[in-house]
Amino acid sequence: MSNPRSPVRYRGSLASAALGFLDGLAVLGIGWLTTTVYHGGVFDERYGVLLLVLLVAMGLTYERFGVYAPQARFVNEIIALTKAWMVAFAVLLAIAFLAKETEAYSRFVLSILFSGGLAAQGALHLTFRLTQRGVERSPRLENALLVGTGPLADQLYLGLRDNRWLGQRIVGAVSFGPSTAAGAESSHVPLLGTMADTDRLVDELAIRTVYLVTDLTDVRELQKLYFVLLDRNVNVHWIPNIFTLQLINYSIGEIVGLPMITLSETPFVGARRLVKDAEDKLLASLGLVLISPLLLVIALAIKLDSPGPVFFRQWRTGWDGKRFRIWKFRTMRVETAEADGPVHQATRDDPRVTRVGRILRRTSLDELPQLFNVLTGEMSLVGPRPHAIAHNVEYSHQIEAYLARHRVKPGITGLAQVRGLRGETEDLTLMNRRVRADIEYINNWSLWLDLSILVRTLFVLTGRNAY
Repeated sequence: MSNPRSPVRYRGSLASAALGFLDGLAVLGIGWLTTTVYHGGVFDERYGVLLLVLLVAMGLTYERFGVYAPQARFVNEIIALTKAWMVAFAVLLAIAFLAKETEAYSRFVLSILFSGGLAAQGALHLTFRLTQRGVERSPRLENALLVGTGPLADQLYLGLRDNRWLGQRIVGAVSFGPSTAAGAESSHVPLLGTMADTDRLVDELAIRTVYLVTDLTDVRELQKLYFVLLDRNVNVHWIPNIFTLQLINYSIGEIVGLPMITLSETPFVGARRLVKDAEDKLLASLGLVLISPLLLVIALAIKLDSPGPVFFRQWRTGWDGKRFRIWKFRTMRVETAEADGPVHQATRDDPRVTRVGRILRRTSLDELPQLFNVLTGEMSLVGPRPHAIAHNVEYSHQIEAYLARHRVKPGITGLAQVRGLRGETEDLTLMNRRVRADIEYINNWSLWLDLSILVRTLFVLTGRNAY
C-alpha cells in the first residue's frame, strides 16, 4: 500500500538539487573507477550505457522514496536512500536481463558499484547533515512566527525545523482568539498567545518573518493584522488552508502575472500527457502481440460454452465525462447480459455467469479486450476503473467528489484494484474507499506509480472479490 499524499507537495530546494547532482556524480565516479581498474586502465563503453540507465532509474526511484525530502532523523534519510538505491539497482538488473546483456557485465564490477555507490552517497548525505547542523547553530538564523494553529501549522513548523537551509527558526505560533487557543490542535508548535499578541511578539522576539496559516473563512480577520505588520518591517507569507476542500491534482502558479491556486485539474497536460499516451500505446501494443494466442483461445472457449457473441459491449463514462463503449469478453448468458439495460453487479455464485465466464472473471481475463480501448485512446492501462453509467448516476448523489474520478482516463487496472477494492461493492463504505483510492492516484500520478501498479496487478489477478 502506498503512502497517502502529504497535504503540501514537497518542492526541492537548491540544497537538495545539489545533493542529487552529487549523488549522481558519485555513482558515475565509482562506476568509472571500478570499470577502469578492472579492465586494466581502459573504460569499457558498455558500462557507460549501464551507468546512464542507472542514473535514470535513480531519478525515478529517489523521487518516489523521498530521498531528498526533509527528514527529522538521519537514519530515516539513510533508510529512504538505501531502499531507493536497491530498487534502482534492481531495475537496472531487470533491464539487463530482459535485454540478455547480463553476461556482458562483470559481477565483481556490479558488486563494487552497488556497495561503493551506496557508501559514497551515504557519506555525502552525512556530510550535508553535519553541515546543516552547523547552519542550525549559526546566530544568523532569523526568527519566524506562525499566525494560526492546527495540522497545517504543525507541518510548516516541522518542515522549517528540519530544513535549516532556509535560515529561519520558528519560535512559536499565535491563535486567532481565546476560543481557538483553548482548543488548538497543534501538538508541536509552542503556543505563545492569540493574534492580538502578534504586534508585541514581533518586537520582543525580533521576528523577521510571519507566516499566516489560516482557513479561508479567516481572511477578513487577516486584513487588520496585515496592515499592522506592514509597519513592522517583517516579511509576510500567506499559506491559506485549502485542504479542507476535496483537491484534485492541485498546484500553485500564475496567470497573466497574477497568483493562481489550482484546486482541481487533470494531471495529464503538456509533457505529462505525452508520457502517459506513449506508455499506454507502447505497452498496449506489446501486450496485444504477446497475448494474441490467448485471446483466440478464450474467444473459442466462449463460443463453445454458450450461444452468443464473444465480446460484451457497454457504455461507460470516460475522461471528462465523455461516453465510450468498453470491450470485454462475454461472461454471462446472452439473455441476461443486456449491455445497456438495468445494471446489477455480479455476486458470488451468480447464476447468470457461464462456466467459462466464471473462470474469466476469477482471473480477470475478461478485461483483456480493453487493450483495444487503450489503443483507441478511450482508456488507459492504469486509472480508475470505469463504472457502468447507471452506477455513476447512483453513486454521484451519495459520495462526495465521486465524479472527480473522470479527471483522467479510466484504466484496465488501478490503485484501488491492487489494494483489493474490486468486485461487488456490498455497501457504500466499500465504494467510498474505492473512490478515495482513485483520487489518491490522480493526486500522486507518476510514471513510476503506473509501472508499480502494473507489476502489482500481476499478483492480484485473482482474489476473494473476483467473481
